[in-house]
Amino acid sequence: MLYLYNTLARTKQPFRPLHEGHVGMYVCGPTVYGDAHLGHARPAITFDILFRYLTSLGYKVRYVRNITDVGHLEHDADEGEDKIAKKARLEQLEPMEVVQFFANRYHHDMEALNVLPPSIEPHASGHIIEQIAFVQKILDKGYAYVSNGSVYMDVERYAQDFPYGKLSGRNLEDIVTDTRELDGQDEKRHSYDFALWKKAAPEHIMHWPAVFRYTENGEQKTLQSEGFPGWHMECSAMGTKYLGEEFDIHGGGMDLMFPHHEAEIAQSCAALGHDTVHYWLHNNMITIAGKKMGKSYNNFITLRQFFSGDHPLLRKAFSPMTIRFFILMAHYRSTVDFSSEALEAAEKGFQRMQEAYQRLQKLTAGAATSEEVTKALAGLPERCAEAMDDDLNTPIVISNLFDSTKVINSLADNKATISEADIKELREVWQLYAIDILGLQLDANGQQPTANGQQNAYNGAIDLLLNIRLDAKRNKDWGTSDKIRNSLTDLGFKIKDTKDGFEWSL
Repeated sequence: MLYLYNTLARTKQPFRPLHEGHVGMYVCGPTVYGDAHLGHARPAITFDILFRYLTSLGYKVRYVRNITDVGHLEHDADEGEDKIAKKARLEQLEPMEVVQFFANRYHHDMEALNVLPPSIEPHASGHIIEQIAFVQKILDKGYAYVSNGSVYMDVERYAQDFPYGKLSGRNLEDIVTDTRELDGQDEKRHSYDFALWKKAAPEHIMHWPAVFRYTENGEQKTLQSEGFPGWHMECSAMGTKYLGEEFDIHGGGMDLMFPHHEAEIAQSCAALGHDTVHYWLHNNMITIAGKKMGKSYNNFITLRQFFSGDHPLLRKAFSPMTIRFFILMAHYRSTVDFSSEALEAAEKGFQRMQEAYQRLQKLTAGAATSEEVTKALAGLPERCAEAMDDDLNTPIVISNLFDSTKVINSLADNKATISEADIKELREVWQLYAIDILGLQLDANGQQPTANGQQNAYNGAIDLLLNIRLDAKRNKDWGTSDKIRNSLTDLGFKIKDTKDGFEWSL
């Protein structure tokens, strides 16, 4: 049975979906005002793994991952300028030009990382009507108030009926102490109240008309406001629209636990009277020298910089699969500290997997499986399944696959034998866990797909050269044979002669 660490319960719990055979999953997506960096890659890959694994278990998964394109203000607060509107103003573009440009680049980067697209990818700006309706529900229940044309969550009133802070483990007293004073907070009754709807300043680019009914001092009133939704509102509105008033899983980075996810819980409970999410999952952070990687800290490296090597902290370029492998080598709930050296180590590890996969495809069956091979491979599928069932323990899955590489190498070097049935099972394990679930792109030549889609031609060219070298060796043309081998080696290729011909890797 699959166990997942539920942040709300602070323990691993058996996963039991609300509806048998079906899973609803919502994950907080990017705010598209700049290129994706390594910190964005981690939640995308983490919940891609969960999506893949649930699918492999036979569940029909509706995976919703949003695009934030309005309402997310600077400093993740209720004040300041909308991040996308600011980018549009600086670049003299329409806000939706900024959104489309960076959304396209995000999707391209995710495709390079072999992150599967979600079932639904709603934009916040496309769900303004739903967000206005959600705010109205909270006003109707008496958990919000109007101030200067904006609508705020009344956290103190809410906390009389519901436990505010239960996800992050904070109590209201701690939140009061930790909440910093910000410009414009005089609109709020308390500093910890947060915006459900913000009245737009005259210079604000993105805004919509809204009408709210509310009661103040026993008197029925109407607010006509030209504004935009608060950052937290989009996920409550879109999550319930596509997954229902209750759904199974909500995921995101640990940095979103407070205030974003805490605010989501408060909004949903205030509007609906009950919790919406059954399992809250959070991946930990990517750090640089112990500090969170992020745009607000100006210490991030974009994925495109990793792919090109164009950054002072990088000693070389790294392929998308190296980045994916680097992230999967650590459990999703552990912190990963970035360094170029750590990525180089991941690159070597991934290369070992590629070489083993290449050799696995070329294995030929013997009469029977050697005793040492039987012993080494015993329970491999079960061990991989057990690791995945234990809160998606990808490092253990990788470790189990690495254990099997020793057997593969021994078989390829004719030091042991394996039956046809056992070869089939071993290939199936690698296909399921390395490729289908971990999402690692391996091919028969052990190479990674190139960004321009010319991998087949690339592989064919190398094979052609090495076949010419084989012909030269048969004709005892040692000069041509050595020249091809030495030239490819100088270019970074590793050539190995085998009884069946050759193997190569980069």
